[in-house]
Amino acid sequence: MKRAFAFFLALVASAPLAFAQFRNGSALDALEDSETVRAFKQHVSYLASTELEGRKAGSEGEKLAADYVADYFKKYGIDVLSPEGGSTFGIAREADTLESRNVLGFLQGWDQSLNGRYIVVGARLDNLGADTLVVDGEPMRRIYYGANGNASGLAMMLELAQKLSYSRTLLRRSVLFVAFGASTQTCAGSWYFLNRAFSDADRIDAMVNLDMVGMGVDSFQAYPLANEDLSVLVNTLKTELLPVQPTLVNTEPYPGDHLAFYSKEIPSILFTTGRYAEHDTGRDSWEILDYDGMERELEYVYNYVQRLCNGQRPMFRNDDIDSREPARVGTVAFSDVDVKPMFLNSTDPRTFLEKWVYQYLKYPEYALKNGIQGRVVVDFVIDEKGEVRDVQVSRGIHTTLDDEAVRVISASPKWRPGRHRGKKVKVATTVAVDFRLDKKGTFGINGKTIK
Repeated sequence: MKRAFAFFLALVASAPLAFAQFRNGSALDALEDSETVRAFKQHVSYLASTELEGRKAGSEGEKLAADYVADYFKKYGIDVLSPEGGSTFGIAREADTLESRNVLGFLQGWDQSLNGRYIVVGARLDNLGADTLVVDGEPMRRIYYGANGNASGLAMMLELAQKLSYSRTLLRRSVLFVAFGASTQTCAGSWYFLNRAFSDADRIDAMVNLDMVGMGVDSFQAYPLANEDLSVLVNTLKTELLPVQPTLVNTEPYPGDHLAFYSKEIPSILFTTGRYAEHDTGRDSWEILDYDGMERELEYVYNYVQRLCNGQRPMFRNDDIDSREPARVGTVAFSDVDVKPMFLNSTDPRTFLEKWVYQYLKYPEYALKNGIQGRVVVDFVIDEKGEVRDVQVSRGIHTTLDDEAVRVISASPKWRPGRHRGKKVKVATTVAVDFRLDKKGTFGINGKTIK
């Protein structure tokens, strides 16, 4: 008994040392961490360690960080497209050439019609490195650890890659994960990726940048670079039961690799917790990060990226010719026709929803089990014969819900066709299909349970 008690005391005494690298709290606190929080702490503790000396662009520390990211891509089931040591590039300077590197991971979508298009998720790889100070006449090494800038973004990108890898069968578009080198001062890595390394840059539909995401959910922000479609998606997700919602901001919290994509007219959004007191100082170490907050932010970013993979391609500008809807050429908007199409003698689209859509809609089993709900916005055309055609999702929630909404609307009985200037015409219309779960986890519309 005494021997067992002595072993217990030794275990308790050693526990704080085991977890001291992560927080100043008790070992019991660390034992209660979720798997994701533990992973965040592991990633940040290495990427912001003394060994990597601040990951200065072109340094051995940046290369070690690149190797770490590549190793975890492989561990999480992500194909690594860059060679060992990263995809290197040179930056000419007055005296020499600085060599930096990008790390590129790839997750293929399942939809053959869309998996040749890409959503890029990026995070800055490098930081400021280290320098020497003279204190009381003695030289001292100062390391800019870069825990929040940007080991936090790299850690979130890695854990996002794992979550998306688990659900790869639900992703229509493919995802490119890129750790950008030489980003801190010149954004050279993102420029090199877009202009030299990746030949299919014109097939990138959107870019998500993760930079400095570790300062807590109260400062979590989304900056969509004035892109309307990306802003609409942020607002759409406000209706979802997510653990955190970012503040939508119109001014840039921090410049970064999203700017290179914007210059290529690729819709881009930055997720960040903004500038902080320890920014670009030697105090930017693992202790200052809110890892529980990062886990909640990760859940939001996961849902956002999944919507980008499965929804319609966001437009770069409002006056773009909408190549997403070629079938609508020659149609007249529902609100513009002289005589609107009718379903069961009603011109109100709500009649179509109540008498047809919600009568035959089935809640997908996967979405039901995982509590996925929201509003799917569906566009379709009612042609001159009253038949429903060209059904497509304009604002999606999840592939299972999107497909079910399209299935039911596509099976619609004939409408009475609309008329314009005395002739039957093709009429373009839009409806919003609500998938809502009640407190019991059942699907109901207007108080009626639907199986």
